[in-house]
Amino acid sequence: MRVIRDLEALRDTTAGLRASGLSLGLVPTMGALHRGHLALVEEARRYAGAVAVSIFVNPLQFGPNEDLSRYPRDEVGDLEKLRGAGCDLVWMPPVEAMYPPGAATVIEVGGPSEGFEGTARPGHFRGVATVCSKLFNQTGADVAVFGEKDWQQLQVVRRMVADLDMRLRIIGHPTVREADGLAFSSRNQRLSPEQRALAPMLPRCMGEAIAAMAAGAAPDAVLAEATARLRAAGFIPDYLALVEPATLRPWSSGATGEARLLAAAGLGDVRLLDNMAALLPGR
Repeated sequence: MRVIRDLEALRDTTAGLRASGLSLGLVPTMGALHRGHLALVEEARRYAGAVAVSIFVNPLQFGPNEDLSRYPRDEVGDLEKLRGAGCDLVWMPPVEAMYPPGAATVIEVGGPSEGFEGTARPGHFRGVATVCSKLFNQTGADVAVFGEKDWQQLQVVRRMVADLDMRLRIIGHPTVREADGLAFSSRNQRLSPEQRALAPMLPRCMGEAIAAMAAGAAPDAVLAEATARLRAAGFIPDYLALVEPATLRPWSSGATGEARLLAAAGLGDVRLLDNMAALLPGR
């Protein structure tokens, strides 16, 4: 496994892979890797002859009230996990390689970036789109794999790739969960033991809400009740919303078919995100 921190070395290495006839799969990450990330590496291997993982804590994704310095970092542990997962290449650029002095270009994606995390974290998806476009260009990847846990992010990236005619395929991998149902996330490390014990209530409430709606209950009433239960248990709910999967527009009353239930709720200073597919009957 090669660990690369210089852009020219990265280009030389990926050119060598292409000359050998190997396609390249990319898994973009911000490090603090867990089992969910390693599942993405395994998924990328299904689509490409070589797999690259980027580790870059992207400052453009953090707002003025978010503490970039508190984001968990574990370079030694991350590299050990990637070696065990059979990763071929790790791209670990310094900030100045990603955003050199004088850099003045960012990418704004409308549509699925609006609302939800786009509202809660202004500028967040500008940072996501900008860094992903750079990573795609730097690596020349043929395919990139993202976790469905960050559903809105996945739709933003898909929209950008389609709109800008980028020549790579975006693959979404189902959310990987702990045994108690909590979605794997690097931020889970910051939960206290008490908060960690409470956190699985979020996916449990979501699953129960989906079951109720699938049985014919009115979505607005079901989601209001679920939100109230979370608040009473000690969560700080931000949203629990039923949306169209690709556009994230509000789910139309009386519509049928696949929807997506999005959720964000705070526990202390940790913000938990989750989402689940919902198949709703007609009325």
